[in-house]
Amino acid sequence: MKTVNPTSRAISDVLASTPKDKPVVMLNLLQFRDQANYEDGRSGISGREAYKEYGKGAIRCIHAVGGDLVWSGEPTGLLIGPEDEHWDEVLLVRYPSLDAFLKMIDSPEYKAIVHHRTAAIEDSRLVPTLEV
Repeated sequence: MKTVNPTSRAISDVLASTPKDKPVVMLNLLQFRDQANYEDGRSGISGREAYKEYGKGAIRCIHAVGGDLVWSGEPTGLLIGPEDEHWDEVLLVRYPSLDAFLKMIDSPEYKAIVHHRTAAIEDSRLVPTLEV
């Protein structure tokens, strides 16, 4: 099943199972659309280009809540997983807490740019992780 944005239920489930006072690293698996799909009908740029536009603002929002981009890269293949699944980019983003992440996605600055992400993404996974 293709997914782009978190559901309210998913957020509630993560809130219930994630300690509030521990750093969290978000594993982002991203598959881009060939052409960005903006709700206002804007066209002419690829999903990857739309995601870069999102990324410019997102990094400022991440830093504003004390987070940081830990790592970003392009996968070269898939050794374990469904054969029809592929990802164009993988990111690790560290936040001081889950609350910091939630504060970021609720900020006016983030809400002003998230449409670029939605237009860019064909499929994605966002997995909150705790250090063990």
